[in-house]
Amino acid sequence: MTSDSAARDAAIKRLHQKQAFQAMLLTFVVVNVLLWAIWAFSDDKSGMPWPIWVTGWWGLGVAVTAWNIYGRKPITEADVQREMQKSKGVIDASDD
Repeated sequence: MTSDSAARDAAIKRLHQKQAFQAMLLTFVVVNVLLWAIWAFSDDKSGMPWPIWVTGWWGLGVAVTAWNIYGRKPITEADVQREMQKSKGVIDASDD
């Protein structure tokens, strides 16, 4: 596999991840708007609003997914080579 085809495959994978995240985000918004609307039009308003649990925990999952897709930089070949050199230095030092 050439480096161009590997880069192309990585780019396609990231584009699929971004599309999947956009669908997840849209689902999150639509479902939560519906849940909050149900709560707003219900008669029982005592205590904490129950949709907060769904919004909070699901929102945490959405935020982590967003960080993984948009916040983290992809691992480059230079990163791999640098890590290999570090490991080699540790292995060589243990041989002494």
